[in-house]
Amino acid sequence: MITAIAIDDEPKALDVVRHLAQKVVFLDLKSTFTDAFEAIDYLQKEKIDLIFLDIKMPDISGLDFLRSLTNPPMVIFTTAYSDHAVQSYDFDAVDYLLKPFDQIRFLKACNKAMDLLKLKQENQDKSLINSIFVKNGYEQVRVFFDDILYLEAGGNYVVFITQNQKIASRLTMAEAEVILPAELFVRIHRSYIVAKNKIQKFNRYEVVINEKILPIGVNYSPIIPTPSPIPIAPIHLKTTS
Repeated sequence: MITAIAIDDEPKALDVVRHLAQKVVFLDLKSTFTDAFEAIDYLQKEKIDLIFLDIKMPDISGLDFLRSLTNPPMVIFTTAYSDHAVQSYDFDAVDYLLKPFDQIRFLKACNKAMDLLKLKQENQDKSLINSIFVKNGYEQVRVFFDDILYLEAGGNYVVFITQNQKIASRLTMAEAEVILPAELFVRIHRSYIVAKNKIQKFNRYEVVINEKILPIGVNYSPIIPTPSPIPIAPIHLKTTS
């Protein structure tokens, strides 16, 4: 079952989503919002798998709304405008529904979300293992997490860059992000996922891994752990009277 909310400043548009959602048996539409800020408050309290999100809203755009979330759920954009379609890929949107959309198109988008959710669930215990198998041509190749430097999107493939080789697998970056443990890897760009422990240095614009400079995308704010400061004992100065 997919738990979802819908955000749109037009009540009639939310009525359409509610009506279509009722006919999707694996979709549980928990709530709808005309105020995006109320939705932010809701997401801080409730765990949601998917957001149906309008892009052009008066107080905050759907894109800026997503940028404000530190760990956003899956998103399906619902909009009357096609000019933001390219930008939606920066957020790995599950789908982009142009209004008006019908039941069949809505169901197709929901099926995509369900497939991605199943992939997440299948890999929820991935942190207990130290490797995964990725499809390379007709073979399944074992890749050890500790060998991976970074992943790079290339056409219809994702390339695993390891210490000794490059392995191209027919995945999307969103799927690759799902099968890698979040405590070990972080998405820094629409085209790059990096191993946290392989980062040599970084700033707000780029990271360096194995002497290679990789950009940080404007829509990504990677949380990269830094060493805790060494506590300094207080210095007691003698005073003279």
